[in-house]
Amino acid sequence: MSFSLFHPAFKSKPFWWESYEPKPIELDDVPSKTRVAIIGAGYAGLACALELSKHRIEAVVLDAEMPGFGASARNGGMVSSGVSIGKRYSGKNEPEELLALYSDAADSFSLIEDLIAEEGIDCEWKKTGRFVGAWCQKHFEEMRNKIGLLNEGAEAGAYILPRERQREEIGSDYYHGGMIVMRSGHLQPALYFKGLLGAVKKRGVTICAKAPVTALNQANGGWRLTTSRGTMQASEIVVCTNGYTGPVTPALQRRIVPVGSYIIATEELPEEVAEGLIPKDKSIYDTRRVLTYYRMSGDRKRLIFGGRARFGQHAPEEAAPLLYRFMCDRFPQLEGCRITHAWSGNVAFTFDEVPHMGRLDGLHYALGCNGSGVAMMTYLGTMSARKIAGVANYHCAFDKQEFPTNPFYHGNPWFIPLVGRYFRVRDWIDRHFL
Repeated sequence: MSFSLFHPAFKSKPFWWESYEPKPIELDDVPSKTRVAIIGAGYAGLACALELSKHRIEAVVLDAEMPGFGASARNGGMVSSGVSIGKRYSGKNEPEELLALYSDAADSFSLIEDLIAEEGIDCEWKKTGRFVGAWCQKHFEEMRNKIGLLNEGAEAGAYILPRERQREEIGSDYYHGGMIVMRSGHLQPALYFKGLLGAVKKRGVTICAKAPVTALNQANGGWRLTTSRGTMQASEIVVCTNGYTGPVTPALQRRIVPVGSYIIATEELPEEVAEGLIPKDKSIYDTRRVLTYYRMSGDRKRLIFGGRARFGQHAPEEAAPLLYRFMCDRFPQLEGCRITHAWSGNVAFTFDEVPHMGRLDGLHYALGCNGSGVAMMTYLGTMSARKIAGVANYHCAFDKQEFPTNPFYHGNPWFIPLVGRYFRVRDWIDRHFL
């Protein structure tokens, strides 16, 4: 397969960057002081800065790279209303607690819609829904039992689609039926990021690129931040580093497990083939532990296919052949097409599989998207800003969750390859016996 897998024009970078690629911006000097310092210029950091500006609170955003270099311009661009929150952990929660999480996750979807409309962000936003494919019959039955709670809490517009009808949504017989979630959509993530960045710049917020924070020290009732380009005093700090959280915030690093996720984009497909893959243009993911997720490009000419092809940090070219095989397992009609782009980025997992915001050791944080970063990180960044601003009716269910870690984990995800092997075995058992 490898001899014909890669298109002659293949690029080892996100397909999205053909429309907007994070690039050098003017390197603003690091100010000597600010009210709020935000570490990380992704969705959460920019959303936090945008909301703070609406409350007339001064903020400075710091990023180790160029804004958007991380997952914010690399992800699959899928936006849900809460269906992904606590996929396995949620069953351990009390129903009232889970309903609160679903409700706020649904609010994150509304926030995305509002931001796109208010800021005039042109990002190929499509509210077309989602199909969740059942990997085995047991997963299908679990979906059936989840529908009521999901609709009550997240107003998801979810319903079951039996196997004999799944070709209404996907040109494949691969799954054991699935679940439709109508309150879902997809967008072009790099263009959405570009729109957020533009909105923040328009409000005069200082964004310091290529300014990694190397030390944090409490001083004078606030914080002293040391960066590669100078020092700054801040009253409060918001950490929005997600899957790129490092040793400068060790307590938070111990609570975030970075996992590489890999994506490929096909070449432009014949129209009749492309139209038959996902006829209603939904985004799709499945219940397999070695997750796959996919959708059509905004112009519906290519399939964008992602998943956990490798467990650990690998070059995109290494993961591409395995993703290609997963893709052709689901769509045999794509055998022989070539891929033009392959890339990767870090997803931030938490030990309870729930996103978190709050305060730890004096630092505000918005972290742990667990694969639902477009809406959720935008939401947690916004809610962090509202909390700092002291908004009277502030409430966020994700601000009341204990943020667990593991006594054997200190930021190095050495166990990921072992987890990957376990997941593959469990997936095989589920597929063949459940």
